[in-house]
Amino acid sequence: MADPTPVTSSRSTRPAPSTVATLLRLRPFVRPARRRLIGAALTALAATCSGLTIPLLVARVVDGPVADHDTAALWPWVALLALLGAMEVFFFWARRALTARALPRVEETMRNTLYEHLQTRPVAFHDTWQSGQLLSRATRDLNELRSFLSFIVVFLFVNSATFLVGSVMLVILHPLLGLVVTAIAVPVVAFSVVFERRYRVVARRAQDQAGDVATVMEESVLGIRVLKAFGRHRAMDRRFHTLTGELRATELRKARMVGIVWAFLIAVPEIAVAVALLLGVGEVADGAMTSGELVAFFAIVMYLRWPVESLGWLLAASTDAAAAAGRYFEVLDADGELPERDRPIDPVRVAGAVAFEGVRFRFPETPPDTPDVLRGVDLAIRPGETIALVGPTGSGKTAMASLVPRLYDVTGGRIALDGVDVRDLPVERLRRIVAVAFEEPVLFSMSVRENVLLGFPEGTDDDVRRALAVAQAEFVDDLPWGLDTRVGEEGLDLSGGQRQRLALARAVVARPAVLVLDDPLSALDVHTESQVEKALRTVLATTTALVVAHRPSTVQLADRVALLANGRIEAVGTHDQLLQRSAAYRRLMAADTSRFRRAPAPAHARAEEAV
Repeated sequence: MADPTPVTSSRSTRPAPSTVATLLRLRPFVRPARRRLIGAALTALAATCSGLTIPLLVARVVDGPVADHDTAALWPWVALLALLGAMEVFFFWARRALTARALPRVEETMRNTLYEHLQTRPVAFHDTWQSGQLLSRATRDLNELRSFLSFIVVFLFVNSATFLVGSVMLVILHPLLGLVVTAIAVPVVAFSVVFERRYRVVARRAQDQAGDVATVMEESVLGIRVLKAFGRHRAMDRRFHTLTGELRATELRKARMVGIVWAFLIAVPEIAVAVALLLGVGEVADGAMTSGELVAFFAIVMYLRWPVESLGWLLAASTDAAAAAGRYFEVLDADGELPERDRPIDPVRVAGAVAFEGVRFRFPETPPDTPDVLRGVDLAIRPGETIALVGPTGSGKTAMASLVPRLYDVTGGRIALDGVDVRDLPVERLRRIVAVAFEEPVLFSMSVRENVLLGFPEGTDDDVRRALAVAQAEFVDDLPWGLDTRVGEEGLDLSGGQRQRLALARAVVARPAVLVLDDPLSALDVHTESQVEKALRTVLATTTALVVAHRPSTVQLADRVALLANGRIEAVGTHDQLLQRSAAYRRLMAADTSRFRRAPAPAHARAEEAV
């Protein structure tokens, strides 16, 4: 049996901007903490200056008290050296304290911005992005950016400043030897530019692959019942191993590249030091340089080794951070929420008349040569009327239902609510007017009460109880903590029918003016379905409703039935009228009737769907 098709991630095909340009986009997030970060950079620089001053004092000690064998004169210098060492320690502590206070707030702001942005993206955006890729950006990539802002950016500044100040001091101490040592900057910079360009590609690939791994992990956990039921857990395991193997290979390539640059950055300074040492010894022998100056010179050189050798690590970390920032802003740059034109409408006085007028629709990622899903739908639903929408599989019923609350936008024509184009209403206001229950119910890791009141947070327990009664969800009273029981991730602690009833309760709890039900009773047994339908009639009597129906019993809830086929409404009428006038409707109902025909349940039966 073949393994599943490998996962592909949502990756940008646009040319990647430079590392510096990408990292500069972080400025709006860093700006509130800029004072602390500037303070951190200055204290780190002060620590560096304190450390660089020590070799100059050592030169004075060597050429003074040590050369003169004056022990008494040595103690003031020792005290001064100890003071400089203490100052260096203090400034390093101050730098860590400043960054520790500033950066967590920056990370929090970035994480909240990303989450809020994801919540406002249209459904079409989430259709094209894997959840694992988004999760990877919200966790791994933000951790990379936190590390960059906390340490790397400060060290880039401090190490650059240290090398510059130290080089000036070397040239002042001895121009020839100073130029020999500082000349290493030329090959180091050239090699670093080449390294950064190549490493950037590999770093981005590694982070995308990490997102693919997160996607498969998430899907495997959420779909573990399906994998085990079909005996595909081993195939998924092989798939996961393939992806982690690819990620491991990319990480090893990154490690090899960093190893090469580290070796280069260590070898070049060592050669320069060796040359400078030979020349320095000759200068001392010729009397052009004192022993103390030579000691101070090489003490400064040793102090500069870390800024040079760490350049490979800093470049790699900066490139990783740039790749993470690029992936982060890739999400923030995505198209915004559905446009609004904001014509006023009072949600309290909505009559609930819904009209589809020449509606055309195609999914955003559909190839241009494929026909529209909806190709000119015209349908008027009167206030308080219930329309059952039926049609063959794939005819666009769910797409049509999703257009009413603007989960998607029409690509042609319009949908009007009380004569107002739904695109003219603020989305939040529209979705307070229109409530939806889908065939595949989604519950959250919250209590039953919180799940039911998700779209009606001001609701009371009485509202919840009323909605649960409509949905025949009294099983809640048998849960360990009643309304306070947490239902578990995606409601997996409940049966399919129980989750569907809670989703239905969530749709009706706010007494919406317009109710869109996408086959909300498909997981219920016949007995429970009949009870829910009986209770639901009281809600539908005062609500405009569009009900996507597959069962003849659900059709019976409607005042009229609309047959959707070939992207258009082909017939509208009562159930009996369509049975007489439409051969396509008769075939559809005959197929559904034969599919769902069951013996009537005994009066005393208390059937419940299987868990």
